[in-house]
Amino acid sequence: MYEEKPRSLLVMPPINLSTDAEAKDYYSTTVEMPIALHGYYTFPYQLTADVLRQQGIYDSELVYDVPLNKFHEYFGADAVLFTKIVSWDTSYTVLASTLTVSINAEIKSTKTSEVLWQYNGTVVVDLAVNGGGGIAGLLVSAIATAINTAAADYTTYAKQANGRFIGSMPVGPYHPMYMKDQQVKLLKQSKASDSDKTATTE
Repeated sequence: MYEEKPRSLLVMPPINLSTDAEAKDYYSTTVEMPIALHGYYTFPYQLTADVLRQQGIYDSELVYDVPLNKFHEYFGADAVLFTKIVSWDTSYTVLASTLTVSINAEIKSTKTSEVLWQYNGTVVVDLAVNGGGGIAGLLVSAIATAINTAAADYTTYAKQANGRFIGSMPVGPYHPMYMKDQQVKLLKQSKASDSDKTATTE
């Protein structure tokens, strides 16, 4: 990222590898704005998706392993962001409920198709509600946890997952910390020698 210095990112529709069919819709609405605030020019997500559909590309998997120079020709994008929703799972018991969101992200150059940066991370959200002690408290907890799980705002949790991975990205040229953040370690780095390319969080 620091060598090629991309200024514009094309956000591709997320690749949904989870068992939740709606995860892609929840997640896709939460990526564009945080990346723009992180200092990159981003192309309107809905416009991008519409153009891809017009070209017969309904899933990002179709172009993940192909040369990306066409995206520079069509959009003028310096790089492409691919995200994979690895898991989007709700684990529910009578008194406990958690939502686990695992995201893999890669930024690839439209010049070389090489990976400029990548991230793997998981966010676990506790949806349980403590209703107090005693049998009555357990009953209240069970009911409240069930309601909380059913009414969970998954878009909010998608934003939390995005905050993790976008926060680990080198900032873009439209951010005041541009080219000053090389030494800032926001998350544990998986490879000390590739600190500007790969970040992993648990």
